[in-house]
Amino acid sequence: MKELNISLKQLRYYLAAAKHSSLRKAAKELGISQPSLSSQLKLLEESLGVELFERTRGGVSLTPVGRELIAETKVAVNAAQAVVDAATFAKKGPTGTFRLGVSPSLGPYSLPWILPAMRDEFQEVKFFVREEVPSLLVTGLVSGDYDVIFSSLSTTDSSITVMPLFREPLRLVLNAKHPLAKYKSIKANQLAGLDILAIEEHHLFFGLVENLCQRFQAHLLRDYEGTSLDAIRQMIYMEMGAAFLPALYIRSEIRDMDELQVLSVEGESISRVHSLAWRNTSPLRGFYRNLGKFFQQVIKKEFGQTVTMM
Repeated sequence: MKELNISLKQLRYYLAAAKHSSLRKAAKELGISQPSLSSQLKLLEESLGVELFERTRGGVSLTPVGRELIAETKVAVNAAQAVVDAATFAKKGPTGTFRLGVSPSLGPYSLPWILPAMRDEFQEVKFFVREEVPSLLVTGLVSGDYDVIFSSLSTTDSSITVMPLFREPLRLVLNAKHPLAKYKSIKANQLAGLDILAIEEHHLFFGLVENLCQRFQAHLLRDYEGTSLDAIRQMIYMEMGAAFLPALYIRSEIRDMDELQVLSVEGESISRVHSLAWRNTSPLRGFYRNLGKFFQQVIKKEFGQTVTMM
């Protein structure tokens, strides 16, 4: 194998410049001068024997070769970071800042209870939390943007380990003025033709609601898609339709039962499964599995009457 005179520092610089398409912005993020960044990128290109960037007055853009090498570069940088993480873990135990991705329909209604308990249990660990739709969470996990993700997942990616944590029921929520609001539970055939509101299509939760509407012959309202669960709740207040909403959201946000009614569907299992996931190659996979077990302990304590543990 040909020996290349390249460094991980140069590879990180390359990824930063590619992300920003601007040497000035990349240099600012990296905390170095623009001439230093430009010099290191030039050395990298000379070592590889290819041009990674096309340089213009407006900034830089990736060449075709530069675009092709992004994925392999991320793998190399993540692998190097994994070596550092493994050595640190072996010496000190779990420590440092971890990037936790979470879906917006789950995080706000669970993490306020989970994170304080984690802070007490893992005092040397900090979590940088970012909300993202599940499909992008999986992509971000594979690319190394996240260390671990917490969401309802639908993936067959063999590079990811998925640890199911708990099952969250979904309930039917109606305006109190709706004819069905006089019941605490209804039969499945009473859903036929019912107008159902849903969140925007790019959310995984949309697909779940769409399947429920097909299953019960309900009418999915495509003209009134909410940007969030809160938006859906407001539309129910305005009598624009009913909605299937997650039990943790209902527990957190719906208290005024004079205006909204929460129903179950008799004899039907309507729920979603939430999991913790990480890359198979992570040297900290043992820690992530223990983290998943800790999640389960806290969730059982805080939400045991609302969800079902796996």
